[in-house]
Amino acid sequence: MITNNLQSLFSRDLNKLKTEIESYQHEENIWKTDKDISNSAGNLCLHLVGNLNHYIGMTLGNSGYIRNREIEFALKDIPSLKLIQQIDKTIEMVSLTLENLSAEKLQKEYPSEPLGYPMTTEYFLIHLFGHLSYHLGQINYHRRLLDL
Repeated sequence: MITNNLQSLFSRDLNKLKTEIESYQHEENIWKTDKDISNSAGNLCLHLVGNLNHYIGMTLGNSGYIRNREIEFALKDIPSLKLIQQIDKTIEMVSLTLENLSAEKLQKEYPSEPLGYPMTTEYFLIHLFGHLSYHLGQINYHRRLLDL
């Protein structure tokens, strides 16, 4: 079933996110911006955790998570250990939520229209995986450019 594949892919890339954050040689560089790089790796990490906890945890898993998107980009200097803990909790939440998602629910319309149009839950989960991968690549590039 596609949920098993999505579960595996989300877990793989969230673990890569942890590896990226852990790979910074200088922890303060996680929060660095420069010239045309307006988002730090730390803020992108917080954004990914918030995004997945909102759209998967709260919306599909009824986790009770309350998202504050603005703060995802406003917070600074959170220790990498705390970021890693948030990623670990997100991995658990995504896994548990997808484990309990029926094939029938996947084919139903996602409860809201975050992209501005109706779509199935399956479609939106694939979109969320692409969003994760996109920002993961940005974080990798951020680390290689700014963690000198």
